[in-house]
Amino acid sequence: MTAPVEIEGLRKEYRSGRGHRVVALDGLDLTIPAGGVFGFLGPNGSGKTTTIRCLLGLARPTAGRCRLLGSDSTTDYGRVQARVGSMIETSALFPGFTGRQNLALLAQLGGLPRAAVDGVLERVELTDRADDLLRTYSLGMRQRLNLAAALLKDPELLVLDEPANGLDPAGIRDIRLLLRRLGEEGRTVFVSSHLLAEVQQLCDRVAVLARGRCVATGAVDDVLAAVGASGVVVRLDDVAAGLAALIAAGLAASVDGEAIHVDVAGADAPLVAEVLGRHGLWPREVRPGGGSLEEAFLALTEGPGP
Repeated sequence: MTAPVEIEGLRKEYRSGRGHRVVALDGLDLTIPAGGVFGFLGPNGSGKTTTIRCLLGLARPTAGRCRLLGSDSTTDYGRVQARVGSMIETSALFPGFTGRQNLALLAQLGGLPRAAVDGVLERVELTDRADDLLRTYSLGMRQRLNLAAALLKDPELLVLDEPANGLDPAGIRDIRLLLRRLGEEGRTVFVSSHLLAEVQQLCDRVAVLARGRCVATGAVDDVLAAVGASGVVVRLDDVAAGLAALIAAGLAASVDGEAIHVDVAGADAPLVAEVLGRHGLWPREVRPGGGSLEEAFLALTEGPGP
């Protein structure tokens, strides 16, 4: 099966105002598998938005190629456009229209049935505010309406640039839950973000971009392991009882401050929770040990270039 997103040797150069060459992407290689939520991380200026613009046919690469759903983004994007939903940069919605009117206009322009509008409004939980003017929407509501617009075509691939940017914690949670549901349906959700803790909760896999190149890619646990994170950290109310239960089950465990460090792979975290559950011990947190995605991100993106 063809991967939904394939990027090979992607290079993009710009000319600055003084005529200097600026390299935004420097031989980027990346393949995104089908299904689930894939996070695209990088500091400002690392090339995330440029990559997305190249993917969507909005910018022409200097070298290399991008393929979406098997078609070249530069020459054949029109062939797959109906199967791709996107949200990038500034919204093109009209503040003097209601949410429903904005979506109805987009549906009409795309030759889509009017029934699609009601479906996506319900999907993003905006039915109750659908007939209010967009200018009265909060930022979180506007972001959900933008997602509704991206979903109008019922796409199999979603490409989203910073969908939670500027949102408060409640808005970020709403977007996270919606994107998780979309990924669990079998869609491929490709989302760029700088909210590292949020990506750690949201994404199945991640790629880290630095200086126009991919410096790490894989499951979140694998990326953490690549910079020295190991084992699983467990937090629960009764640390002593938890430690005894884990050791009795044959797991290498030790107290680490107010938590327990268990020497197992991150993929075995469910086993740790199962052992504790059998003893009536319910952890407040089970996460990869040795650091957070934020610490891994900093380790991978700081320092000299590749």
